[in-house]
Amino acid sequence: MAEQFVFNLPLETAFGREDYFISQSNKLVVAAVENWPNWPQNKLLLCGDAGAGKSHLAHIWASGISGKTVNATDLPVSDLDQLATGATCVENIHRIGGQSQAEAALFHLHNLMQQHQTPLLMTGQGVLSGWGITLPDLASRLAGSNVVFLPPPDDALLAAVLVKLFNDRQLRVEPGLISYLLPRMERSLAQARALVAALDRQALQDKRRIGVNMARKTLESLQQEL
Repeated sequence: MAEQFVFNLPLETAFGREDYFISQSNKLVVAAVENWPNWPQNKLLLCGDAGAGKSHLAHIWASGISGKTVNATDLPVSDLDQLATGATCVENIHRIGGQSQAEAALFHLHNLMQQHQTPLLMTGQGVLSGWGITLPDLASRLAGSNVVFLPPPDDALLAAVLVKLFNDRQLRVEPGLISYLLPRMERSLAQARALVAALDRQALQDKRRIGVNMARKTLESLQQEL
């Protein structure tokens, strides 16, 4: 029998508004982000665990108001004066703790945007107290920002994301598969993407529809990789 080769072709991450599902777990945070004209001091700090959907929500916000998105680690080489003239999202603030140039750049951008009265959205993993920010003035500015925390997805959100991920890959799944996965998988959107990708590879290799038995073995394999 000829061997079935599996190619890891990259799928583009969809950051459109139509790709973002709202449920009881995230609706208040979504409302807070969308209420940007009323943010105190024109800024908001969006926090959450890895895979909670912060980047997706941030991109929706920036796209909706013709804003710009920049990674916090790229700020030292960015045109801060240009960024400050319009709505800007700075992602992954948690990664610059202890990086003096990046911290100074964020502090400068923050002050410029305050002067221009332009909205600033910042995202970070976990909570501010664990980011190791060493520049006192920046730490003070961040601590003075309104903070919202994006919680892990609930069953309704996770189920909707799984269905879409399977549909995007045109995968056939057995009835009841989603119900089987929900209580057994890690509660994150990142895990949902990794799981569906792994099931896609396995289904192609086995040349059969995705069912509970395949899902069980795939979940065990992913857990062993952690």
